[in-house]
Amino acid sequence: MVLGIDKKFAWVLLPMLGFGIGHYLDKKETERMVRFRDKSALYGRPDGSDKEPSW
Repeated sequence: MVLGIDKKFAWVLLPMLGFGIGHYLDKKETERMVRFRDKSALYGRPDGSDKEPSW
């Protein structure tokens, strides 16, 4: 036991910490990819109307 941390605590803390970091990175990747959702509109002709995005 070092600094009050025993094996049981580590077996619970490490997976939860890994899940938290993975969740954070997944949310950041989703935010980044949102910019590319309607990339095809970049190359399309302007039709003059305010249509909804294709997604």
